[in-house]
Amino acid sequence: MKTKLKITIAIIFIWIGFVCAISFMEAWLKFRAPNITTALGLGIGQLVFGALNKVELFLSSSIIILSAFRLKNSKILNLYFVIALVILLLQTFWILPELNERATKIIQEITVPKSQFHFVFVALEIIKVVCLFLFGRNQFKQL
Repeated sequence: MKTKLKITIAIIFIWIGFVCAISFMEAWLKFRAPNITTALGLGIGQLVFGALNKVELFLSSSIIILSAFRLKNSKILNLYFVIALVILLLQTFWILPELNERATKIIQEITVPKSQFHFVFVALEIIKVVCLFLFGRNQFKQL
């Protein structure tokens, strides 16, 4: 039982590391590199965020599978994970497709109207990381 909990905790913090490294570092640093155009940066971003999304779906599924065997968690311990999971699903099926469509148009040099989707995505990333951290902290308390 403790082994599954330890693996779950490791997965939670690996997930946090992925999101922080990609969303809060790589995403804006790539545009500071010499000779990176907006189109090239957006193309890289589409690839990287697509890959990150797949990793996040795998990690969240792993947590669900491991947690299915540990039913003694209280509702508040799981609430943080549920919030993070809902955010991930919103990003997967709504926000990322919208951002990808917008990026594709910009890459094709099609003028697009201003959008708040990027700011919504960043805000949700912050909330997701905080929820994952609180979920992970609460899992530590069960050791």
